Amino acid sequence: MGANNVFFLELIEWFDDSGQEIARRFPQEGSGEIKYGAQMVVRESQAGIFFYNGKAVHVFGPGRHTLKTANIPILNKLMGIPWGLESPLRAEAYMINTKVFPNLKWGTREPVAFKDSELGLIRLRAYGMFNIQVVQPLLFINSLVGTMGSFSVPDLSEYLGKVIVSRFNDYLGENMDTILNLPSRYEGWSDGLRQRLQEDFRHFGLSLNQLYINAITPPPEVQKAMDDKTRLGMFDDMNKLMQLKAASAMEKAAANPGSAGESMGLGVGFMMPSLMAQAMQMAGQSAGAAPQAPAAPGLKCPECSQPIRQDDRFCPSCGHQLVVFEQCKGCGKNLAPGTRFCPRCGQQAGSVRETVKCPSCGQENLSSSTFCNHCGERMA
Repeated sequence: MGANNVFFLELIEWFDDSGQEIARRFPQEGSGEIKYGAQMVVRESQAGIFFYNGKAVHVFGPGRHTLKTANIPILNKLMGIPWGLESPLRAEAYMINTKVFPNLKWGTREPVAFKDSELGLIRLRAYGMFNIQVVQPLLFINSLVGTMGSFSVPDLSEYLGKVIVSRFNDYLGENMDTILNLPSRYEGWSDGLRQRLQEDFRHFGLSLNQLYINAITPPPEVQKAMDDKTRLGMFDDMNKLMQLKAASAMEKAAANPGSAGESMGLGVGFMMPSLMAQAMQMAGQSAGAAPQAPAAPGLKCPECSQPIRQDDRFCPSCGHQLVVFEQCKGCGKNLAPGTRFCPRCGQQAGSVRETVKCPSCGQENLSSSTFCNHCGERMA
């Protein structure tokens, strides 16, 4: 199609075998001398643009089209003698691929700082994919392709990805409250971001058909904080979380026998008594769902004088039996059923202990008394 093509007319058509080429110029190198009567075949997924003397004169849709120039075979060479046998009537054609180009990637290269309503200032990464299509071929050629011989997806996707990230940062700053609610908003945000980007893409003759947010992820340290917060929400207090971590440590120790596993198991073993005590205490507190009766005013244990409730069968402080089945005849201690001897004075249950009279006041006292229980005088 260059200067050496003296006799034949051009047949311009294009097949994109790579699936990545968006536009191609004919000829690919240098300027052209497309002759009068040349044919351009444009297919359904393509558009053709004809440039003559440096200006776009026509945009062709699907079909076969005849190109008209002043370059007549053989004569154009004679006319071009002053210019080194090259015609000054320059003519080129562009073919544009108007299909949808899917699965283009976008993403943040560096974490972007956002203010989270619950976690404070955090850094986030985001990535996704998008689909584009050329809808204004001439605007696309004039704004992006220029005079390049070929223009493909890799030449374009990196720049468009940066545009998306820039708009994404603004959109996220306006609409995000906390990253804890992000997964439920991906679809709505994808559509909102796509609508905001349409104007940017329209400037280049492109349409942003679809945009997807695949993930918005914080750095590992923030993810760990989120995991801890989630686990804390599953438990009533820190004690239960500590019990979970202790159980997890025991599983790891059992799965990794050896010195490290044994040391871990030994450490957890030292922790177990306190953890079990806490668990039993909390179990006792939760088991007592029914409210306990308060201590009755004026009621005290006869053994330790601590307050007791009216329905107590045993003193909660010293364990003294409060429900009277039988009392020792000697000292008056309450005896459990089947008791043969008093645990306080040793007298046989059911027997009457011998008494003696005080020589001073004449009141009866136990035979083992050293002083009278009534007057305080020494027993003889």
